[in-house]
Amino acid sequence: MVYFLRKSAFFLLTLWAAVTLNFLIPRLQGGDPAEAIVQKLAGQSQAVSPEQVQAVRLMLGVPDEPLWRQYIDYLNQTIHGEFGVSYSYFPYTVLHMVGQTLPWTLILVGITQILSFAIGTALGTWAAWRRNGRFDSIVSTFGAFFGTLPFFWTALLLLYLFAFKWPLFPDGGGYSGDSPPGWNWAFVSSAIYHSVLPAVAIMLTGPIGWIMGMRNTMIQVLGEDYTRLARAKGLSERRIAFTYGARNAILPNVTGFAISLGGIVGGSILVEQIFNYPGMGRLMFDAIGNRDFPLIQTIFLFLTIGVLTANFLADMLYGVLDPRVRRGGDS
Repeated sequence: MVYFLRKSAFFLLTLWAAVTLNFLIPRLQGGDPAEAIVQKLAGQSQAVSPEQVQAVRLMLGVPDEPLWRQYIDYLNQTIHGEFGVSYSYFPYTVLHMVGQTLPWTLILVGITQILSFAIGTALGTWAAWRRNGRFDSIVSTFGAFFGTLPFFWTALLLLYLFAFKWPLFPDGGGYSGDSPPGWNWAFVSSAIYHSVLPAVAIMLTGPIGWIMGMRNTMIQVLGEDYTRLARAKGLSERRIAFTYGARNAILPNVTGFAISLGGIVGGSILVEQIFNYPGMGRLMFDAIGNRDFPLIQTIFLFLTIGVLTANFLADMLYGVLDPRVRRGGDS
């Protein structure tokens, strides 16, 4: 019980610190979002008047109060779920923009993350069980090779080959303009068609970390004393590998998988930029470039809460799967 209470208290303290940093970091980069918007509209070579900047500042509701007062207002609005209007997508609210992009990211990055974890863990388990064999050599060699390739290079190569040289797939976007958004087959099939190249780009490198991590951890576990004792009792190699080896070796992967799921909210900036995919990563990139403080804060808040919650749940699951963790927490 002490273990779970300690983890809960640490989660709440970390959440408060993350929310506070989420308020401070965008303001430390300096600049006036209203001035940036007016300058963009007028052109870089044109001078902007203070009256224009002030008018845009009032229209957007840019705060002009002391920092401590802004912090109090920010905490109050966050508790009530009020995140304001987006500076760069005015007059749309921040929640409207997040609601438009979050489903795209959850589907693309979420599905590929789950598949990468399942495939990588399964291949890593099999490679460790058949270590030093042909399958282990093939998996390790290909994992080491693809693991050294820069992700953006792989994505650009796929885009060049299958969108330009052999135009089998579209070169960007989330769906065709001929298919209006809605729960109909024309739109769903168009969205799936546009997501093939981004998904393949993620899947080429996504499972590698899970494969190598699971393989190396499981090989170490199979050398432990209790595994040798099970082998001395005459248990089958298959049972030893999956009951004793994989069950204990998967624990570090569970934590990594939980954190990766929590990070889905932030999207994949490189993928969404390269393929012009309408997800949270691209939205966050645009928000940072436009100094859109409300949008930046909200995206980072969702991302932080997602990662912290996933990490908290992983700690709870750790305590259930491995009693040694609970006993260590109680001592």
